Amino acid sequence: MQIGIIALQGDVSEHIDVMKKSLKGTDLVVQIRRAGIVPLCQGLVLPGGESTTISRQLESTGIANEIKMAASAGKPVLATCAGLVLVAKEIEGNSSVKPLELIDIKVGRNIFGPQRNSFEADLDVKGFDKPYKAVFIRAPGIVNAGPDVDILASIGDFAVAARQGNVLCLAFHPELTVDLRFHQLFFKMMRQAKET
Repeated sequence: MQIGIIALQGDVSEHIDVMKKSLKGTDLVVQIRRAGIVPLCQGLVLPGGESTTISRQLESTGIANEIKMAASAGKPVLATCAGLVLVAKEIEGNSSVKPLELIDIKVGRNIFGPQRNSFEADLDVKGFDKPYKAVFIRAPGIVNAGPDVDILASIGDFAVAARQGNVLCLAFHPELTVDLRFHQLFFKMMRQAKET
């Protein structure tokens, strides 16, 4: 099961390291910087970074349309931090990012403040038997979600982890912790997609 990591900008190397460690194989993770690779992957990761920059590069390279096609075909997508902004249906008060509209959520960018307000939080996550320590860096938040979206974790008024079908989105950085439960959930989604 080959995983493609969108490697246009952001914390790509951290995602690659965690995926390789989790899968115990180096040939199962590929970096995507051009069109033509997404269709070869069974799962996709949209990492954190600067959502405006990534959005422009996704459009200019043609990768955006490939991601949409892959998601509509049922391929699992893991979107973290800026990735969450990119997969949203709607972005609050912002027109510089062209969302991929893969999940029925409305997000606010930098909901929890600038980088100096980065923090860690113990999240009660639906389906997890103990809290998950999440790392938030200039994090977005989900301000509204459609009826088919499963909210997995929240902080105050904002959801920070959600899933709709084959799209799993997180406002934080699971690649910066040793807790691999969200990666394991993503791998489970990939196995289920392969079986159907």
